[in-house]
Amino acid sequence: MRTFVLRARAAPTDSHALLGAVGQDAHVEILAHTLMNAVFVAQSHRRDVVVHLVLESTRDYSRAIRFDSNAMGTIGGFDERALLGKIAGALDASADIGKDESRPVEPGIQVRTTSFERLVRELAEDHQLYLMDPKGTPVGEQAFGPNPCFLLTDHIPMPKKVIPSLERMGAKKISLGRTMLFASQCVVLIHHALDQQQA
Repeated sequence: MRTFVLRARAAPTDSHALLGAVGQDAHVEILAHTLMNAVFVAQSHRRDVVVHLVLESTRDYSRAIRFDSNAMGTIGGFDERALLGKIAGALDASADIGKDESRPVEPGIQVRTTSFERLVRELAEDHQLYLMDPKGTPVGEQAFGPNPCFLLTDHIPMPKKVIPSLERMGAKKISLGRTMLFASQCVVLIHHALDQQQA
């Protein structure tokens, strides 16, 4: 299983605000692009992929939306509008739930009110965590086990004070080069590196 966690610090948890923010400073389209590149390939989709989108611009609780490629049915297309529509639907489904509660939205999609830190702490129990860092081990030289989890962010970098706690959870730093890439581009390169190692 390949797991990706995208921390979207500027993405609103209100569905109307989310859809209205396309093309604006929050860059919510990164959510759709990352989901698209994580799950879909030409004329099909990847098996054994889980994507967690953590939206943090909120008046109450962050929302973690989980997409499981093995359980997802048709989503009405893989364009930006369709994918953002699925994210907005998950936000609507979570409008009335309390802290650290979860709710199924549709097959393969679940929403939970939880923080990035708590989600990652739970994933660290049975996943090897990897954090993008230009000075990390080049991705082509890193040997990956059966259950890797890759931690990504939107256009706002991971807070420096969070990195030591991620390392205490066992996160390893890997590099995709010196150029800062979009999260959606990182996903493509990570998939390619894993595909090459498994070939």
